[in-house]
Amino acid sequence: MNAKNQTFEASLKELEKIVRGLEEGDLSLEESLKLFEDGVRLSRECQERLNQAERRIEVLLKDGDGNPALQAIQPEDLREEKQPKIKRRIVFDKDDDESPF
Repeated sequence: MNAKNQTFEASLKELEKIVRGLEEGDLSLEESLKLFEDGVRLSRECQERLNQAERRIEVLLKDGDGNPALQAIQPEDLREEKQPKIKRRIVFDKDDDESPF
């Protein structure tokens, strides 16, 4: 299947397979070069798809009045909000006679 007709996910999976094949090192020079060329092509196609998706998102964003407005998407805007883990430490003074330890 031509990579242009594949989904982004399928192209990425194929790229990962190519990387694993190259990392194993069991291929001839010609086979390695062919895989490398295919990997570069897939990498560029995946990057272009990501760029297109980013442009589509920018177009879809709206300003406070509901009018379309281009806004840069910050990486932290894409992260899921997580509550920080609270770590508690009990500190006793050296001279504290009430220490249970």
